[in-house]
Amino acid sequence: MVGTGTIVNVLAIIAGGSLGLLVKGGLKPQYQDSIIKSLGLATMFIGTSGTLQGMFSVAGESLISLGTRDTLAMILALALGTLAGEMLDFDGKMEQLGLWLKSRADRKGDSRFVQGFVTASLVVCIGAMAIVGSIQDGLTGNASTLYTKSILDFMIVMIFASTYGKGAIFSALPVGVIQGAVTLCAGLLSPVFSPAVIANLSLLGNMLIFCVGVNLSFGTKFKVANMLPALVLGAVFTAWGPLLPF
Repeated sequence: MVGTGTIVNVLAIIAGGSLGLLVKGGLKPQYQDSIIKSLGLATMFIGTSGTLQGMFSVAGESLISLGTRDTLAMILALALGTLAGEMLDFDGKMEQLGLWLKSRADRKGDSRFVQGFVTASLVVCIGAMAIVGSIQDGLTGNASTLYTKSILDFMIVMIFASTYGKGAIFSALPVGVIQGAVTLCAGLLSPVFSPAVIANLSLLGNMLIFCVGVNLSFGTKFKVANMLPALVLGAVFTAWGPLLPF
């Protein structure tokens, strides 16, 4: 059934987060801080590996050389996308959404609710698996990619919930909305999401995941939500590549 992948993904996040809450009370603050930093390190390496895989190309047969590709388009997408995000203040709007959810779901004054919601949402919503898996699910009913993502998100949100609290569980909401929308609109979007566009989304998405890892390890250095429009511009630059002068 179309949409099953997103439903399973949402349930996996809720289950993983609930399991993480069971052990949260048994972790001392210093342990939680150490886990967050180690999780940030892992996130940075995940983002770095995906970014390098997308940026570098291997050329030649007898003499192999390593080069970069689409660098200018990537820079423009990040710069212009971040400018648009700053003007629209997506970061502030995500925090406002987190505060709104906190006012209705948390009556005990969890100080990390908003941080847990925003951080977990950015990690589980950004990436090629979410886009590719949703398109596959919508077009063919094959949700195998989203099932794999569900397993990963189960583990990720479980760890986030064990350190940040119940706010991480609410990352299931944007996952359900975004992946569900892409699945439902897959027929209309399939001409746009060519392999090149998906590769570009993966590249920029992994760069943003790296930024999330930096924030986890060293405190907030990047307003990652304000950088999200770069994904849209990156897709546009790739789809219209033959018409652009770079």
